Amino acid sequence: MRICQVFRSPRTAEMYLYVDKQRGLEDVPEALLARFGDPQPVMVLLLKPERRLARVAVADVLAGIEAQGFFLQMPPSAATLLQREGIGE
Repeated sequence: MRICQVFRSPRTAEMYLYVDKQRGLEDVPEALLARFGDPQPVMVLLLKPERRLARVAVADVLAGIEAQGFFLQMPPSAATLLQREGIGE
């Protein structure tokens, strides 16, 4: 279980950065922050293994934060977006 701060990228739609709330952005590499843009806080979540998130597995987020201090959620692929809209089925 971990209290997680979620930031969105102002440069890339649907790109999110998850970090441990207590540590903030201190473990995120400068190169990633430069590409990500000025992180914009979106929400604070209590992440537990049984919790569900819309597009990513909580276990992956928790493992990423544990291993490297952050988890980067990339935008969905074009194919995923088309499938979400019912195009290409």
